Amino acid sequence: MNQSLIYETARLIIKKTTLEDADFIFELLNTPKWSQFIGDRNIRNIEDAEAYIQNTILPVIKKNGYGNFTVFRKSDDLKIGCCGLYDREGVEGIDIGFAFLPQYEGLGYAFESAFKIKEVALKDFKLDKLSAITNRNNIGSQKLLEKLDLRFEKEIRLPNTKDALLLYVWEFNYLDDALTK
Repeated sequence: MNQSLIYETARLIIKKTTLEDADFIFELLNTPKWSQFIGDRNIRNIEDAEAYIQNTILPVIKKNGYGNFTVFRKSDDLKIGCCGLYDREGVEGIDIGFAFLPQYEGLGYAFESAFKIKEVALKDFKLDKLSAITNRNNIGSQKLLEKLDLRFEKEIRLPNTKDALLLYVWEFNYLDDALTK
């Protein structure tokens, strides 16, 4: 297993989120799409972002060995998005999620990072099932989940929420994998 929690793709470096990412987390969590499709996390300044990382993100990584990863573009070391594995209340199994700054959407970075995190989930963390949730109006997210081979299963409601979400699921099939080798 990769103890440093740093992964690479052709164009990206994917690292566990740390306090050094507070400026980026502040910017990302205040984008219009984050607010519309994921929800307001009440991050109003850098100090709020630091507290969010310290109290929400880092404990999950420490407990599970995985969680939220910041995605960097290799060409300029720029932070462009996040991708990760989340153990969410109300979602059966581990949830794969992603979000990118608007100027980096539509360039294949979300797929590239999510595909790598899916691979890491299987190989490093021995997860053979992943779930994902998305807002029914987030067509881009739905298309990306389907490209990652997750299939729509049903609508769900998370605890203490009013809006229904779409649940997507992917299960690793050992027989299929053996036949492709």
